[in-house]
Amino acid sequence: MKSLRRIATPVAVAGLVALCATAAALGSRSSSVTISVASLIPGSTQAAIDQFNARVTEFEKANPTINVKPVDYNWTAPTFAAKLAAGTLPTVFEVPFTDARTLGDNGQLADITPYVKKLPYFSKYNPAVLAEGTDAKGQIIALPKGAYAQALHYNRALFSQAGLNPNKPPTTWAQLRSDAKQIAQRTGKTGYAEMAKDDNTAGWILTTVVYSLGGRMETGTGTSAKATLDNPKTIQALNMLKAMRWTDNSMGSNFEFSWGDINQAFAAGTIGMYISGSDVYTNLVQASNINPSIYGLGAIPLAKNKNAGVLGGGTEVGVRPDANAAAKAAAVKWINFFYESPLVSKAQAIANAQTLVANKQPVGVPALPLFNKKQYDLANTWIKPYINVPLGQMKPFLTNIFGEQLIPEPEASTQSVYHSLDAVVEAVLTNKNTNVVQMLQQANSTAQAAIQQGS
Repeated sequence: MKSLRRIATPVAVAGLVALCATAAALGSRSSSVTISVASLIPGSTQAAIDQFNARVTEFEKANPTINVKPVDYNWTAPTFAAKLAAGTLPTVFEVPFTDARTLGDNGQLADITPYVKKLPYFSKYNPAVLAEGTDAKGQIIALPKGAYAQALHYNRALFSQAGLNPNKPPTTWAQLRSDAKQIAQRTGKTGYAEMAKDDNTAGWILTTVVYSLGGRMETGTGTSAKATLDNPKTIQALNMLKAMRWTDNSMGSNFEFSWGDINQAFAAGTIGMYISGSDVYTNLVQASNINPSIYGLGAIPLAKNKNAGVLGGGTEVGVRPDANAAAKAAAVKWINFFYESPLVSKAQAIANAQTLVANKQPVGVPALPLFNKKQYDLANTWIKPYINVPLGQMKPFLTNIFGEQLIPEPEASTQSVYHSLDAVVEAVLTNKNTNVVQMLQQANSTAQAAIQQGS
């Protein structure tokens, strides 16, 4: 549901030659065109802004007929819907995997197929990943920015203060509950926090926990899908949260965390553990000034049954449907330059890493491969001299993730399914007497109606 950032500068002739060659392959124009592009989230550090602007400058030098206007951008379901309706989105913008196809089917993303097929690495895309940005007509309406697996982010300093081993985060939910209680009792900080705001993030994280226990939120596809929010594993997950909140008192007192809020609180050292995408370290650096020494990344605890798995997702990059041919061509050139080339071009990957390092930004943040693991590993060898993230502190995640079962987000009416769960999570954390089963049944009915309406 959420995702990542990168960057680069014109440091090598080879990088510019490769970039220009790609630009030529995508076509050229004699007149100039201006496109607006999603940049960083509001409140990003000046170093991150400088880094992004350096990329823009590099792109414009290689493409003198294209003017790029950066626009602050942070995807949330309510604000995105409002901007979409008002027509105020930038030319190039980002959406979760789960939204791209629906937006394309609704005519709310431009068809960029002819431009994408001219990319020199088009045939190397993972078909399953490319399918996330392909509409029902077979038109490519978005390209992948990055993919993630949900992970456990933990504060190594609080682990040490609580008498826990910072190199061994919990691997079962029973251990996580015990560790959270110990952190809360011995440090006075929140042992485990969970997003619970009414902006779909509460439902997103609850779904993550349910997946890890072996449950699912729906079966089937499209408007014929059946909502299964009230399955036994969801009840188990909510009762576990209820016990941690009211019996253990390990979840603190703030139950209105959204994605950005919980990142800020974690970076400030007030949270022992929380769940989010594996790529969140980038945001923790760019917008929250985290001290790298406190950061730890572990795998999601999984139940011992064949259905238990890790929720995976990612971000797609699309173009406004009202963009003309020149703007669409320019937009795909930007997407190629900013998002894709660093993953497939050695020269661009190195240039990207050098700019990141120069602007004190993270290089080597764990992400899932968009092409294949072989290409992912190769790209990491290109940038190895520049990796500046604490990989040793991320080992508990990196050691396990490629061997775990990855499960996509609920396909039908994803955001509506998440939204129907928001109130349930909030109620469990704020009302000791919440009837979990009754509220889940209500949420299931709401989700089923949304699925049938295709909303």
